[in-house]
Amino acid sequence: MDGIVVINKEKGCTSHDVVYKVKKLFGKKVGHTGTLDPNATGVLPILIGKGTELSQFLINHDKRYVATIQLGVKTDTGDVEGNVIEEKNVDCDAITEDKVSETLKKLVGRQMQVPPMYSAIKVKGKKLYEYARSGKTVDVPAREIEIYDLKLLGIDSNERQITYEIYCSKGTYVRTVCENIAEALGTVGYMKELKRTMVGDFRIEDSIIVDDLIENYNNEEFLNYKIISVEQFFKSNQAVILNDKELALFLNGVQILKDGIEDSIVRVYNNENNFIGIGVVDNNRIKRKIILV
Repeated sequence: MDGIVVINKEKGCTSHDVVYKVKKLFGKKVGHTGTLDPNATGVLPILIGKGTELSQFLINHDKRYVATIQLGVKTDTGDVEGNVIEEKNVDCDAITEDKVSETLKKLVGRQMQVPPMYSAIKVKGKKLYEYARSGKTVDVPAREIEIYDLKLLGIDSNERQITYEIYCSKGTYVRTVCENIAEALGTVGYMKELKRTMVGDFRIEDSIIVDDLIENYNNEEFLNYKIISVEQFFKSNQAVILNDKELALFLNGVQILKDGIEDSIVRVYNNENNFIGIGVVDNNRIKRKIILV
């Protein structure tokens, strides 16, 4: 079984934990796209077997999250895992729906964001969180991100919490957005909860928990329904049929000239209409990219 399964990662486990369980289950190479912190939940696309070769097509996906900010407290990590470094009063009477909605609206758009020190971004060959854990600080270059939409979902005045939905580009740190929202409201805050609801075309509604995958390992109908095959992943791309001679050359890495090619990536089939794999196109010449046979 090769392809992608959309896992709804549960709280407390790491993305690596999920990969380990799926790898043990299928006995194949397994990877993931878009790491989620242990306390974060939600959409985690898991790539199985030949599906791991799809990672190159999954690097620039936009994402949706539901996040909860804890107001009045700031941590060194920007989330619930960190140590408290600042506390500040919260005027709950002033934290109205209108004011928060207006604040969120002002944060929408293209902008430069400085990644948090507790992140896996590398500076001079070393991850930022490694510097942070050793008590060192380094200059972190800001990166351009885009927030397409911010929507208020709720305010809990008793708990001093705000829950909102964010639709953003790859590379956006929601922890930093939480801190920015709290600052704009005249206080401090950290990200208490995070749930990823969408990565590109992968949505939480189509996800399963990893235990469901384990329990249905021998259920072929379930697996065919839940695991997105390489062929299905490229279902919108043009299909090309190669004759036996063309196919032999194609499989050996020879570029095959075909007229009428409109896509830069095509699905390749043999004369019996069996799916062979994916080819990339340059000047009407198709070259092998992902081969399933």
